[in-house]
Amino acid sequence: MQALVIVAHGSHLNPDASTPTYDHADTIRETGVFDEVQTAFWKEEPSFREALRTVESDEVYVVPLFISEGYFTEEVIPRELRLDGWETAEWDSDGTSATHATLTAADVDKTVHYCGPVGTHDAMTDVVVRRAETVTDDPGVGDGFGLAVVGHGTERNENSAKAIEYHADRVAEMDRFDEVKALFMDEDPEIDDVTDFFETDDIVVVPLFVADGYHTQEDIPEDMGLTDDYRTGWETPADVDGHHIWYAGAVGTEGLMADVIIERAADAGADVGDAIEEVRRRTKVATTDVNASAGD
Repeated sequence: MQALVIVAHGSHLNPDASTPTYDHADTIRETGVFDEVQTAFWKEEPSFREALRTVESDEVYVVPLFISEGYFTEEVIPRELRLDGWETAEWDSDGTSATHATLTAADVDKTVHYCGPVGTHDAMTDVVVRRAETVTDDPGVGDGFGLAVVGHGTERNENSAKAIEYHADRVAEMDRFDEVKALFMDEDPEIDDVTDFFETDDIVVVPLFVADGYHTQEDIPEDMGLTDDYRTGWETPADVDGHHIWYAGAVGTEGLMADVIIERAADAGADVGDAIEEVRRRTKVATTDVNASAGD
């Protein structure tokens, strides 16, 4: 038997923080590829510490629903799962290349395949593009458009910016969009000045965040000038400094994220059959609700 455990941050303050995690778990559960699919959170129940004790399978694939390598993926999660022998060196990562490590848990007789975060997997690039398709309701979006991939950025974790830049570079290599930039909330180049970095009239902004919350629904829209008060919402697209801003909201809410989770487990040795193709097929058609990102 093989089990999948998706671990995410969650929130005591934002009831919607865990929604994408549950949604992606449901999508994967419907494929039937894992005998068990469970979720666990840092700020909600069930907790990380309980995660391995909620499954019966002997083989467990743990996939962190986090954007970057760092404190949570390298210290908090392995500690709370009580993974014997864990060391960051197990990944031999440059900040975006962590794949997986096979370990045992201290108090349960299970083999645990601990995976790198979803946010640094190559398949996340496809989710960024899909997010642009969804918000514009155009599966062929690209020609005549610029794309801004947005991250938090922080001096406390250099890997935070690496993940954003990595996917921006990969999208740029596709030669699909006229311009592609990596922008940040807390370091240069800043999202506040988004229109200064693009010549294209139409700009799609995709925040590389797992869930919509304070940053994606309040800070970023106001910083970009989409609205003076996030509580009043904004247009999609919104006119800012002569540009049309198509604000997509958190990338983690995109249905295709379930594919990235499965691919992380597959890279660690999980038998996933045709689940990857099935999830991609289910989420292929871009759909949009023009008010979905309007903060209402």
